[in-house]
Amino acid sequence: MIDFTLNNGVTIPALGLGVFQSSPEETAAAVETALQVGYRHIDTAAAYFNEKQVGEGIRRSGIDRGEIFIETKVWVSDYGYDQTLHAFEKATGKLGVDTLDLLILHAPAPARFDATIASYRALETLLADGKVRAIGVSNFLPHHLDSLMQEATVVPAVNQVELHPYFSQPDVQRADAERGVLTQAWSPIGGITFYPGPWGEERRNVMQDPTIAEIARAHDKSPAQVMLRWGIQEGRSVIPKSTNPARIAENFAVFDFELTGEEMARIDDLDTGVRSGPDPDAPRPEMFARVIPEA
Repeated sequence: MIDFTLNNGVTIPALGLGVFQSSPEETAAAVETALQVGYRHIDTAAAYFNEKQVGEGIRRSGIDRGEIFIETKVWVSDYGYDQTLHAFEKATGKLGVDTLDLLILHAPAPARFDATIASYRALETLLADGKVRAIGVSNFLPHHLDSLMQEATVVPAVNQVELHPYFSQPDVQRADAERGVLTQAWSPIGGITFYPGPWGEERRNVMQDPTIAEIARAHDKSPAQVMLRWGIQEGRSVIPKSTNPARIAENFAVFDFELTGEEMARIDDLDTGVRSGPDPDAPRPEMFARVIPEA
């Protein structure tokens, strides 16, 4: 396992288990399996509606809480200073823990950015009070980071964004690096299933890309393993999602090989510049109004 050091000195495992779109019925077993395989980083969110099951899986694993890096996200309907302090209580209540290793804002929500700023101030308070070990953001573009840093006193430790070989967001990665923010990739193997992609029914699947397949064959690895290794070698945190025990184990087996510089460059060249997930600048009033239940 490889760890990265965040800008406040906290270490984060380079690879974690994501549980986006994992049903509550499957989540606890997936988390338990991942921790038994060797994962020590679990990423969830209030808006995934499976924090309780993540906590259940952690307890069932028998792994000591102190060994596990738990990350979750505040949803937009809980933005605002007091609301975000309460969101922390809801999250920890569902997870069954007293503290969080990383708490981030789920979206910039530019149409209500005053509330976003107020929420980030609440994260700063939680950090100062020792209730969270690191704070950050998700889906922030460079101009969102600029606006945030005009008001914030703590630089985000992490910016979690859509990032895979077909959409690598070099401008976001550059903006993060300039500020000392770790880029964290959601959908690092391109496995977006909920959002319609730019190619409609003929949408390309990065898992079937011939360049990725050729590199995978050269290392006797799967396309998913190659993409995860690409991300880690470029210094990104990656959080692949799976509920399949074999896939969970496969995704973790990426620390026994290394891609060459030429292979890394070939994967970099696959970037299309086309987003598959939601545009962080697009208004999503109905989605953002989704209520997060109490613990």
